[in-house]
Amino acid sequence: MPCSNRSRKVERRPKDRPWPVDGMVPPNNLCGPVVRVLVIEDEARIAEILQEALSRSGFVVDPVRRCAEAREALSLTSYDGVVLDLGLPDGDGLTLLADLQSSRNRVPVLVLTARDTVQDRVSGLDAGADDYLVKPFATVEVVARIKALLRRPGGALGVTLQAGNVLFDTVGRDVCVGAAALPLPRRESAILEHLMRRLGRVVPKTVLEERLYGLDDELESNAIPVHVHHLRRKLEAAGATAEIYTVRGVGYLLTERRD
Repeated sequence: MPCSNRSRKVERRPKDRPWPVDGMVPPNNLCGPVVRVLVIEDEARIAEILQEALSRSGFVVDPVRRCAEAREALSLTSYDGVVLDLGLPDGDGLTLLADLQSSRNRVPVLVLTARDTVQDRVSGLDAGADDYLVKPFATVEVVARIKALLRRPGGALGVTLQAGNVLFDTVGRDVCVGAAALPLPRRESAILEHLMRRLGRVVPKTVLEERLYGLDDELESNAIPVHVHHLRRKLEAAGATAEIYTVRGVGYLLTERRD
């Protein structure tokens, strides 16, 4: 959805609470990678193009337009990747990069900028950028570069998860129960991934809300319970030996069934 011409105030909230959200609900049939990306870009049209391309690929995207908004978002939310323009209205993106380094925030950063000299590239990479791409750009390349960063060791992609006889390929987004494929819509796939990454531990409902929905997504109070209900039924019908339990008032727990 188009970015507003005025800067947004980022509302402060505890890290275990969901962002306040409103606006359009993205389609639920996307099966791309389930990661949260912060896009820091002051040009409204470019921000809109990036948000649309990344969302279409399955990313949860939070767009901001100023350094101050980016710092606020980074202090309140855990991101898997950042797309950063350097020429921002209230500061230089290189300063923001340096701040991330000094705070030991290791989130992968793709610099996306009009600064195109060799020295500009060297300065950006020396400041802590993981990759550097010059405008104008192709959106498919931006998406591909973000995915490449997240496939590095310690990144959000590139892992095959297992719980009982359920296998989850986090790159291809393929879920199998035994030898049979189990097609899932994007948000059910996202919930399953988070539960499998924390097998045997309770995942708070608020964490799932924060990870699955962006700043501009509409979130109904029963959205997560409905998705979990559908996911649980599909796993049971497929003969999965992994079970989802509801911990009332807290969240959800995935365990392996021992016969």
